[in-house]
Amino acid sequence: MSGPGLVTTHVLDAALGRPAAGVPVRLESTDGTVGTSTTDVDGRARDLAPDVLAPGTYRLFFDTAAYHAASGQPSFYPEVCVTFTISDPEQHLHVPLLLSPFAYSTYRGS
Repeated sequence: MSGPGLVTTHVLDAALGRPAAGVPVRLESTDGTVGTSTTDVDGRARDLAPDVLAPGTYRLFFDTAAYHAASGQPSFYPEVCVTFTISDPEQHLHVPLLLSPFAYSTYRGS
């Protein structure tokens, strides 16, 4: 597979209406940490994982407390954890996060 790794994310700050740059992100499997990254100026983390991961359950942890502190916002949720399943190790998975100080949502992107 060329281009981005198997798992990518995009964090958008819904309260400020812009990409959430500087969010620390960690990808974990049941065996431990697979990769870490920080969102770029466009709010994207493209280098979290290798191009191939075994099928299984994975978790993305977003350090929202660090982001909110850096952007001068309160933070009710200091961390967001999104758990998902990889069933096809060749398929790219994009997991966006829409973030505000008192709410968040996620979905399977493309």
